[in-house]
Amino acid sequence: MTTKTGETATQRWFMRHPFFRRLPALVREDLRKVYERDLRKWLIIAPIIGVTSGLMITAIAELLLGRMWPAVLGFYLRHHWAIIPGLVVGFVITGLLMQYLTPSPDEHSTEEIIRSYHERDGVVNLRPMLPKLLAAITTVGFGGSTALEGPSIYGGAAIGSWLWGKLRRLRLRDRDRRIMLICGAAAGMSAIFRAPLTGIVFALEMPYRDDLAHEALVPSLIASVCSFVTLSSFMGGAPLFNFEGIAGFTRRDLYWSALLGLIVGLVAMAYVITFRRARRFVVKWSLPHWQKLAIGGFLTGVCGWLFLHMYPGTLMPIGPNYEAVGEVLKKHHSTLQLLVFSVLKLAATLFTLASGGVSAMFVPLFLTGGTIGTAFAQSVVHSPSLGLYAAVGMASFIAAGYKTPLAAVVFVAEATGGHAFIIPALVGAAVAYAVSGDASASGDQRLHGGVKAQEI
Repeated sequence: MTTKTGETATQRWFMRHPFFRRLPALVREDLRKVYERDLRKWLIIAPIIGVTSGLMITAIAELLLGRMWPAVLGFYLRHHWAIIPGLVVGFVITGLLMQYLTPSPDEHSTEEIIRSYHERDGVVNLRPMLPKLLAAITTVGFGGSTALEGPSIYGGAAIGSWLWGKLRRLRLRDRDRRIMLICGAAAGMSAIFRAPLTGIVFALEMPYRDDLAHEALVPSLIASVCSFVTLSSFMGGAPLFNFEGIAGFTRRDLYWSALLGLIVGLVAMAYVITFRRARRFVVKWSLPHWQKLAIGGFLTGVCGWLFLHMYPGTLMPIGPNYEAVGEVLKKHHSTLQLLVFSVLKLAATLFTLASGGVSAMFVPLFLTGGTIGTAFAQSVVHSPSLGLYAAVGMASFIAAGYKTPLAAVVFVAEATGGHAFIIPALVGAAVAYAVSGDASASGDQRLHGGVKAQEI
């Protein structure tokens, strides 16, 4: 009895003590602070965005990369005469879709998503979504010098924005729509490149030239992984642009990487300024949209036909060009051929997108950077490590052209399948980002609001 009575008295003393009486409230307060961002809802929402975006990107990639483009590329390589008329036909279809089935034929892809993030609180008009995706398919599938990152980012972001209205019962706030927009963009980028880290970082860097969309970090992380797993379940998870790595690098390689970053940064700055001016000119041009694209298709086709006329083979500076990465890295090409390819690839991209083609230029920029890097290694450094300098060139062009230096370096790390290129790529990307200034391929990117406030 004594022991039992003693235990009871002790229990009563604990219950009466002020600290233990307040303990449940303290625990609740601590848990509220830990989960004050309401992360639990993102454990439900982000996987839905990731899986839905992954399924959509899988269908687009299988259609374009698995069926349409291989057939078109084979036909072009067998019949060079068909390149120009084929591109004109494809671009005219794109122009008609955009002119008659969308409210604004000049608003699409990455630019529309950035504008939606800054100006429309994450709202995306879903009515023209299908025509825009079809226009992207005709742009890329007939040989436009661009790839699938445009429709992937747009489609994923549109899904995120749409799901905001369907999941309001999860206590979503208005600001959550912008988070879901970026979340979907990250999922789209992650799936199409089979590179989840690249998708996360690129989507977070995309709205700003000097900062990240921090609020979307955790949801984007979850959605990107889910999107990647979804696509890899159907198409495999191997990197699209995998190439052989190296055992290491020397201090000398870092110096050369800095010089390469300087060269690529200046080229990228000149290119994006030219592109922006050409785009503004075409938008103001009084011709019907489909006629602008017909001219763009003709000029893009000329670039492809001219290169094949000069250098017969399987390397061609038009189309999504996923296969061209392997061509450049694994087959020997003269320095002159690589430089001509770079010039015509940039020109074809300019004619494709400035005329109104529907997609983006992530792949053209990193392919051009890789080509310049390979030529630099052959003719200037005389290094056997062509892959190293190709990787530095890729990271440098992306960092300078899109103002996404972190995504550029992360992409190189994921594409190479290792860490051997990270430090040289970081050196080149940093130099290229610095020398290119504020010149960006995206006219809707902004400086972070906090920076602007300090400048006023």
